[in-house]
Amino acid sequence: MQKVIVLFGGRSAEHEVSVRSAASVLEALDVTRFVPLPVGISKGGRWQAGLDPRAMLMANTATVSEPLAAEYMGPIARILAEADVIFPVLHGPFGEDGSMQGLFEIVDKPYVGSGVTASALGMDKVFQKTLFRCAGLPVVDFVWCWRKAYAEEPDAFHIEVEQAVGYPCFVKPANMGSSVGINKVNSREGLKNAVAVALRYDNKVLVERAVKGREIECSVLGNEELASSLPGEIVPSGEFYDYTAKYIQPSTLHVRAALLPEQTSQIRELAVRAHEMLGCAGLSRVDFFLLTDGTVYVSELNTMPGFTGISMYPKMWEASGLPYSELITRLIGLAIARHRDGRRISVDYRE
Repeated sequence: MQKVIVLFGGRSAEHEVSVRSAASVLEALDVTRFVPLPVGISKGGRWQAGLDPRAMLMANTATVSEPLAAEYMGPIARILAEADVIFPVLHGPFGEDGSMQGLFEIVDKPYVGSGVTASALGMDKVFQKTLFRCAGLPVVDFVWCWRKAYAEEPDAFHIEVEQAVGYPCFVKPANMGSSVGINKVNSREGLKNAVAVALRYDNKVLVERAVKGREIECSVLGNEELASSLPGEIVPSGEFYDYTAKYIQPSTLHVRAALLPEQTSQIRELAVRAHEMLGCAGLSRVDFFLLTDGTVYVSELNTMPGFTGISMYPKMWEASGLPYSELITRLIGLAIARHRDGRRISVDYRE
């Protein structure tokens, strides 16, 4: 049987979400085919093998603690060498942004999900939205700014926001997920405060026009031959789908969105196009806004969507006829196939 490292935790504000996702993945993993090897990463970056996220949640902790030196399991490469394939259930920076994927490439291990470039683009909302716009995918108006530039001329950015985007608008860290650090603002003063919050989580801030519409999601699966799920819908418990609405006061989830057939087709096609545009592999979840006049906007793509008990990515595939356990098996198979295909690329200039 193949040994699968389920990697979770990490140096991110989404650490706790990762623990929950890993617990669900381990619960669904087919133990007749795979041997699970859970490995936790603390918020300080220490790796510890043998942790069970399910036991952690039962003990009312979703944070990987720093291990004592005597308990630390040694060099990272030694831990990764134990695996046949790695399932990095890591969300946010230092897990979903290409950093960890680069490590897996260096140690030459198959891993679930997109490669370095696609992961980095998927994490950075500014690059992602810029590429989508260049490719002709419909995106909401947005502007962005580096922390240094904002510190030097904050009013210049405030004016740019007001002229190009207007109020109300959403202010976000460019590199973050689970709606961490996001605020909706309606005034110059609110904009200043929200930018300060966003820059606590990243060195780049994104501001986009607020649109009023339904929040639709669609799951994508595959490497080169891609399939998209039936779309689902989120009805936020608050004003918008923030961290609280996702994990603390859960929103209403419609695993099958009530859409017209042509809307379903359009969203599924756009999800695949977005996945292809970033060069994603294995999986992604693409989020959309559907306005009352029928206009569809691509909101963002997530290269490692949540796998918690309430996460939409696996739920949408279940509604499309692919059970959770089989989904995990399929993702592991895609990881191995992608790694095998990568070996055909020559590293010898003489050939």
